[in-house]
Amino acid sequence: MTMQATAAEAPSGKGAGDENFPVGSFLLPAALRPHVATFYAFARTIDDVADDADLDPEEKLRRLDGFDRALKGETDDPAYAKALRLREVMTGTGITVQHGRDLISAFKQDAVKGRYKDWDELVDYCSHSAAPVGRFLLDLHGESRDDWTYVDALCNALQIINHLQDCKDDYCNLDRVYLSTDWMTEEGTDVAALDAPAASPAMRRVLDRTIEATEGLMTTARRLPAVVRSRRLAMESGAVVCIADRLLERLRRQDPIATRVELSRPIFLISCLQGACKGVLR
Repeated sequence: MTMQATAAEAPSGKGAGDENFPVGSFLLPAALRPHVATFYAFARTIDDVADDADLDPEEKLRRLDGFDRALKGETDDPAYAKALRLREVMTGTGITVQHGRDLISAFKQDAVKGRYKDWDELVDYCSHSAAPVGRFLLDLHGESRDDWTYVDALCNALQIINHLQDCKDDYCNLDRVYLSTDWMTEEGTDVAALDAPAASPAMRRVLDRTIEATEGLMTTARRLPAVVRSRRLAMESGAVVCIADRLLERLRRQDPIATRVELSRPIFLISCLQGACKGVLR
């Protein structure tokens, strides 16, 4: 089955190299990497549909519903090739398609929802937009679902870190704001402050509150490498934990409204190595 773009897709040009974390890296067992690549291709595709500024909400929902039907086996329309391929993987590995369907539900929410009232509402969104990725990886490695608590915390933290990195672009390009509107009100600011050359003191306080809340997720997430049975998965998760910690540290010191806060390639690779070593020494 071809993995080229189809008429139902809206390719952004983004790929695994644009992510904050390694996608299906050499740290994972070679036999499982193609399955991870298939899941990522599906996730990237439906995310691109939700984020396409040229599509109206109704069209986004129509396309996402098509991917959902394909994932459930209700259509074999090649326009939804990446969902059909993921269904094959899920069937072959015995993993539930619900992980993919949860992603679809989150991106359908993105198509129609642009504000989040509070932290709990944001975490609920991340539990559908990010946590399914980690749950899929654990299921693929035959890990216990008791460990979902730790992988959910890590994936949700990564998602919110990405929201912080993209807070200005998300607002200016998509009129989408993931920061708590309640916190903005409490700190005496509003979403318009995201379109400034730099963070105001009030917006900086909102950013700091979000960072501190994300640090709470990381307290749970850091336990993941120690609880999984697979050493390779421990190395991969250790690398991701280290990357998340480094990004949070930079977000505390830098202004994501003034400039994009990210890791250089050397620091990214060093973080991967350090985290992988911690996974080995767990």
